[in-house]
Amino acid sequence: MNFYVKQRKKPTVPIITLIDILAILLIFFIVTTTFKKKESLLKVNLPRSSEMATSATSETRVPLALTEDGQISLGSQSLTLEEVPGALQAFKRNNPDGKLEMKADSETSLGLMVKLWDAATKAGVEIDDIPLRIRLDQ
Repeated sequence: MNFYVKQRKKPTVPIITLIDILAILLIFFIVTTTFKKKESLLKVNLPRSSEMATSATSETRVPLALTEDGQISLGSQSLTLEEVPGALQAFKRNNPDGKLEMKADSETSLGLMVKLWDAATKAGVEIDDIPLRIRLDQ
């Protein structure tokens, strides 16, 4: 008796179609992925100044002092925020070579410092001429 034995095909994995599926999945994941931006732990709204630049020099300067409760003084003269531009213009007229230095208490708000810098800029004083020093001692 002669039985016919059917030969089996070797099992194969269709690699070409798997590569196509892998490429489609890769494109899908790249397109749909959203990337997180690095954000600060705290939400902080910083004040903005349209006229402020940074610089530091070490010379003898007249202090433009700022306390934590908002009191402002130019040398020995006490001022309000509205009087600062006029007082700075008078200072520049009387002392053309005079230099200023902002001295702020450690508890002074940043917003008040920026307002003071803006007032100085409106008076024609360049911000590069007013370095900031934070007073930490009481």
